[in-house]
Amino acid sequence: MPVWDRVIGVAAGLAGAAGVAASAAGAHAYSGTNVDTAGKMLLVHAAALLALSIPSRASTRMRQIAALVMAVGITLFAGDLLLRSIHATVLFPMAAPFGGLLLIASWLIAAVGAMAGRGQG
Repeated sequence: MPVWDRVIGVAAGLAGAAGVAASAAGAHAYSGTNVDTAGKMLLVHAAALLALSIPSRASTRMRQIAALVMAVGITLFAGDLLLRSIHATVLFPMAAPFGGLLLIASWLIAAVGAMAGRGQG
């Protein structure tokens, strides 16, 4: 497995672990906050990142770009929600919406990569 695919797999594992922790914290210590939302988003995108780490017929370059954009997007989105809920501060202005836009873009990039197929990158 290429190094970049292993890096994506590690990012998937970290996002999954953070998602479980955030979901537990949202259910127990921070109920009624966006901690639970951050946890759910982390878990969903951890599974997507794991799928993107597996070599497939999709364009390798597009798959890797989608994974990178997704990792940055989920970090900004969930990170901002967690900081707002736990520490009453923001990562930076508009971090969560920008992260959300990156997540949308990452899914579209993954779709384009799937249409492009092998031989395109």
